[in-house]
Amino acid sequence: MKFAFPLLLAANLAACAASVFASDIVIGQSAPLSGGNADLGNDIRKGALAYFKKVNDAGGIGGSKLKLVTLDDKNDTKLSGENTKKLVDEQNVVALFGYASSTLSIPAMPTVKEKKVPFFAPFTGADTIRKQNDFVYTVRATYADEIEKIINFWGNLGTTRVTVLHYDDTVGKQNFETVAKSLEKFGKKPVSVSIQRNAEMIDTSIQQIIASDPQIVVVTTLYAPVAQMVKKLKAANKQYMVTSLSFAGASQIAKALGPDAAGVSVALTVPTAKQTSIPVVKECTEAWTADGNNETMSVTALEACIAAKVLVEGIKKAGKDVNRESLQRSLSAMGRVDTGGFVVEFKPGFRHGGKYVDIAVIRQNGDLRS
Repeated sequence: MKFAFPLLLAANLAACAASVFASDIVIGQSAPLSGGNADLGNDIRKGALAYFKKVNDAGGIGGSKLKLVTLDDKNDTKLSGENTKKLVDEQNVVALFGYASSTLSIPAMPTVKEKKVPFFAPFTGADTIRKQNDFVYTVRATYADEIEKIINFWGNLGTTRVTVLHYDDTVGKQNFETVAKSLEKFGKKPVSVSIQRNAEMIDTSIQQIIASDPQIVVVTTLYAPVAQMVKKLKAANKQYMVTSLSFAGASQIAKALGPDAAGVSVALTVPTAKQTSIPVVKECTEAWTADGNNETMSVTALEACIAAKVLVEGIKKAGKDVNRESLQRSLSAMGRVDTGGFVVEFKPGFRHGGKYVDIAVIRQNGDLRS
């Protein structure tokens, strides 16, 4: 018996440890933590981690801890698809969260559909991802919503000579067509300048922009081409008003351009981190600081934090021993969710609940003025 007791104790301890591990609510993410879009991917991850830590520090959900597992896809679509399979098959995630674009989300869709995994809050407003399947849930406005806001704002000021910098792919062309449709009310047509995704801005594209003689350049790309374009135009002694979709990331543009970002306007799908009179902004910025982040919270990280809060509400309502199926039912039945000044509403048969759009101007010090 004296030998059996230690063995029995060790077995019990191992079982307890396994039970604690099994009680983790695992959420998966494939994101660019390195490569050309790393700033965006890291901000999404850190914003979500800040909120999950806040929940875990308060006791978790029903005694279970939230665990975010992030795999680096380096902004590569092939890696995104491979990471998704690993997260679903090996990590047994209950949901996938915060993929950084529609192009990185699309490769996940076969696995999402086959394994019936809730795919929550991709950082895209593209219709291509919203129309994929019944497992995709978004919390941000569409690119069409953003474009309409941008064109109405500038058009009502008489700024209607528009050039659109966009990717030469399905989403990019769709964004250009949306700008064209929005400009119809002002009796104008935009000029298209298309570039390759994940490629440097070439001088030919810059010359096309200059030749179009725009009053404003509407950019629907990531932040790197925005920064390259502004710098190259400045070197050519050509400066135009520049406005970007939220996809680029206001904070990322400011960081990439430094003082040269001053005057660039960006669409926002959440408030700025300085609008702490909004309860959810205050909550997220406090969680951000509590998680050891010293830099100012970016709008990307704030959006991720808000999205994480909505997901947590869904997990809470999924009941004990949450799984993919119970979470899917819970999210579909959530209805209106007020996170504290930011509202998301899921309706029967409609899983895309965000409508918030604002426009902010980047100041010389990198701050945003909405």
